[in-house]
Amino acid sequence: MLDALWFNPNEMLIGGTWKTAVSNLPLFNPSDGSLLAEIANGSAINIDEAVTAAQVARNGKWGQLSATERGRILTKIGQKVLERVDDLAEIEAYDVGKPLAQARADAVALARYMEFYGGAADKLMGETIPYLNGYTVYTLREPHGVTGHIIPWNYPMQIIGRSVGAALAMGNACVLKPAEEACLTALAFARICGEAGLPDGALNVVPGSGIEAGAALAGNPNVQHISFTGSVHTGALVQRAAGVNVVPVTLELGGKSPQLVFNDANLTAALPFLVNAGIQNAGQTCSASSRILIQRGIYNSVRDRMAEAYCNLTVGPAMADMHIGPLISERQKALVLEFLAKGSDLTIAAQGKLHDAPNNGAYVLPTLFENVTADHPLAQDEIFGPVQVLIPFETEEEAVAIANNTDYGLVAGIWTADGARQMRLAKSLRAGQIFINNYGAGGGVELPFGGIGKSGHGREKGFEALYGFSTLKTIAAHHG
Repeated sequence: MLDALWFNPNEMLIGGTWKTAVSNLPLFNPSDGSLLAEIANGSAINIDEAVTAAQVARNGKWGQLSATERGRILTKIGQKVLERVDDLAEIEAYDVGKPLAQARADAVALARYMEFYGGAADKLMGETIPYLNGYTVYTLREPHGVTGHIIPWNYPMQIIGRSVGAALAMGNACVLKPAEEACLTALAFARICGEAGLPDGALNVVPGSGIEAGAALAGNPNVQHISFTGSVHTGALVQRAAGVNVVPVTLELGGKSPQLVFNDANLTAALPFLVNAGIQNAGQTCSASSRILIQRGIYNSVRDRMAEAYCNLTVGPAMADMHIGPLISERQKALVLEFLAKGSDLTIAAQGKLHDAPNNGAYVLPTLFENVTADHPLAQDEIFGPVQVLIPFETEEEAVAIANNTDYGLVAGIWTADGARQMRLAKSLRAGQIFINNYGAGGGVELPFGGIGKSGHGREKGFEALYGFSTLKTIAAHHG
């Protein structure tokens, strides 16, 4: 098990030095419940040390590098990630429980983020502003300084790439607090960064509990920007803690994302997206499409096709590389089972099947509910498990009303051949990303990502992330 582990999992990286914590936290294998490793239980003191190390790096070697030099280092990190894709995939599969093929795709995505931000580092321009005679006015984009990154357990590598990658590209020095449930690839990534020549202190990694290490990072007065991905409840706590220091926060929170399927949709093209967007990573995805809205004329056909697909889904251990792996933990399994119990009044259209899974694994069968009303708890609340609901509608107006009738607004998908309808819906749907006749666009490293409402605020990915990890300075020179 974990032959790919080439580092000590119970250490943390502070100022270029790997340190042992005073205490450790257990890390469990979601596939069978066994103890996977002991990880460092970083303290508030360790967070303070990491922030100080980041300040030193920002004021020293890292801060003195040109944008081009930063970009070269990030590109080299991306190359080294690609060299260790198989190792990283194995670690992530054991740690998170996701099927090996999905874990490998995440490792490739991490490399792509570093390549993208390596190339973008020296391409974020200011502008000149026409003003009064005798003045030249221009703007500069500058790093915040020290940025804090609190990431979740569902996509550690991808979220490190889109968060830390963008922050480093802008010249910030970073303190990363990975989730205590899954932090091994964060530690592996830090090792790779050192091998690639990232200066000491530019990236610091302190595992630990959210209650202590996460809270200490969110409330540290010497952190100039916080990036958080996770639950709405914890996001509100992070924003409140950062607000004491008047620190900007990027929040990427939950979702209850719909796909709208109209009578003229190409169902053959749509079916893989309708299913996979709901069950990928066992549904533990903020942008998971957990609501499928179907126009009455094709409702039975879509239901039958999706039900058939569900019956062919297999759930099993991460290394068995089935369609779906276990949930992250027994606690998460219990939460999903509570939601399934709330659906006892509903009709189950289909479920997947378990394949050679250990009894102690955190497994839940993918479940498809049919004829669900828009106000049902399963159609309103984020479940974070492999559960989808089918909701019928009659008209375009009704579809929009149902789609927008949640507290969330992260992603939406539209399936129709009608170009005018595509444009109307794209403007009417409340979501940060809209996909027309697709869903997810292959991950979209270049595509700005974020939500509205309780899905959060700010944007990650693409150049928009660079704007978020920088501050704008206006310079007005009077020269007569």
